[in-house]
Amino acid sequence: MPPRPRLTVRRLVIGLAAPLLALGACTGEASDGSSTPAATAPAPDTTTSQPRATNPGSPTAARTPTPAETGPARVLLRGLEVAWSIAVLPDGSALVSERDTGDVHHVPAPGAGGDPRVVGQLPIERTSGEGGLLGLAVPEDFDDNPVVYAYYSTDSDNRIAAVPWLGDRLGEPKVVFDGIPRGHNHNGGRIAFGPDGYLYVGTGEAGDTSLSQNRQSLGGKILRITPEGDPAPGNPFGGSPIWTHGHRNVQGLAWDSTGRMWASEFGAQTWDELNLIKAGSNYGWPEVEGKAGDPDFVDPVVQWPTADMSPSGIAVGPDGAVYMAALRGQSLWRVPIDADGSAGRAERLLEGTYGRIRDVQFVAGRVWLTTSNGSDDRLVSLPLADAGVG
Repeated sequence: MPPRPRLTVRRLVIGLAAPLLALGACTGEASDGSSTPAATAPAPDTTTSQPRATNPGSPTAARTPTPAETGPARVLLRGLEVAWSIAVLPDGSALVSERDTGDVHHVPAPGAGGDPRVVGQLPIERTSGEGGLLGLAVPEDFDDNPVVYAYYSTDSDNRIAAVPWLGDRLGEPKVVFDGIPRGHNHNGGRIAFGPDGYLYVGTGEAGDTSLSQNRQSLGGKILRITPEGDPAPGNPFGGSPIWTHGHRNVQGLAWDSTGRMWASEFGAQTWDELNLIKAGSNYGWPEVEGKAGDPDFVDPVVQWPTADMSPSGIAVGPDGAVYMAALRGQSLWRVPIDADGSAGRAERLLEGTYGRIRDVQFVAGRVWLTTSNGSDDRLVSLPLADAGVG
């Protein structure tokens, strides 16, 4: 099996660091790939104000368990510096990543009692922009092998580590995959285990558009790797970890009940996308943005003007619809999916209620959202009705 091209990519990223920063600065984007938002009202707050924790094992917020699906909205965590990813553990509790600090918070299962706590910190390197601690993922065999996977930035690349879960804290991270291009913007960062047990990785092109069509680069791709960090068997390009290419900045991955894979895609100035992912396919960036009708590229299933969306995390709801967290659009979008993979009319929910929304997950009959407003970010639990689920 040919070796991964990661060392070559790392040298490329280091050598191009200055021009990549310049390219990112020219896009007119905020530090998450979306246009800078207007000021918004803070999320409704139902917690008691407490000092923010700084050490693992310290309380981070008061929490009132509300497992009932029809209960009121609750803030489960507050005072975060860009809450990025929600990863649910088999016992119903969850881990939440904090981009700018590298902290990982543990939130008890609904109804279990106890307070959220900082349970570890990843060794991120961050100055500004979109890098830091990004995605978290939990494998299917977690009960037998309690390891969490984390995607985070260093001073030279983005990488993935396997992190032992010791029951009440995280252990020492072990890097299993590195060399993903890092830039000021467009670091991707979403990771998720698919129904096949392999780890899927959404990457960005780090501000260098040439990387997306270059199959020698890990940037602007969806990757598929084993838990040990090797290219997964059956990948479409031989011994490469690449699953699909031609992406700009992938920050959302999810599967529906039939096993189809969906991904969110940041556009540049025109169209943001929801894509149905098929192995070996080319999604067009930078040659096309949005629907082009070009047989060489896969068109998105749905597209939105960038002012309405800037999509990050996505999830498939109990109703089978795809739910998309919108940053610039400051909304949760519900997209019904038909049996043939086409989409019905997209519905905009919660517009402006919580500001910029980074991630969405369905947990114990509730909708959990993370906000990304830059200060006092929160993890919020909502009744299903607020997400349009009847």
